[in-house]
Amino acid sequence: MNHQYYLRKAIEVAMENMDRGGGPFGAVIVRDGQIIASASNSVTSDNDPTAHAEINCIRQACSRLGNFELKDCVIYSSCEPCPMCLSAIYWARLKHIYYAADRKDAARAGFDDQHIYDEIPLEESRRSLPIEKVEHPDALKPFEYWLQKEDRIEY
Repeated sequence: MNHQYYLRKAIEVAMENMDRGGGPFGAVIVRDGQIIASASNSVTSDNDPTAHAEINCIRQACSRLGNFELKDCVIYSSCEPCPMCLSAIYWARLKHIYYAADRKDAARAGFDDQHIYDEIPLEESRRSLPIEKVEHPDALKPFEYWLQKEDRIEY
């Protein structure tokens, strides 16, 4: 694979997005040497804090391929994926991540995710965002029902 070519494509998507008023992030997903999806960040245009380039690209690729797994695909991103995007990439089971700019470059441009990286390993009681488990008698019902379903699709 020509990593420079696909990274240039991801960067071009980011540049075009900024010309439309969006953020400086772009991604492409490639399978067997073909770009099957390309997307940019649409957080502000969609009023959706989850609409990062990688997430949008994964959604597009999965829709195009008719599958929630992208095991035979790789993702190229104009910037190192944030913790949310990295998690989505793992869930989609992409086989490799390639990126151009890193998280320090993003922080210098005003996109600093370091606080999230710092929060993840902390115990819940030490995180800045209060998080609390509330006991509920039906808490396990969805999982019990799931385990009984013979037609469930594992993921």
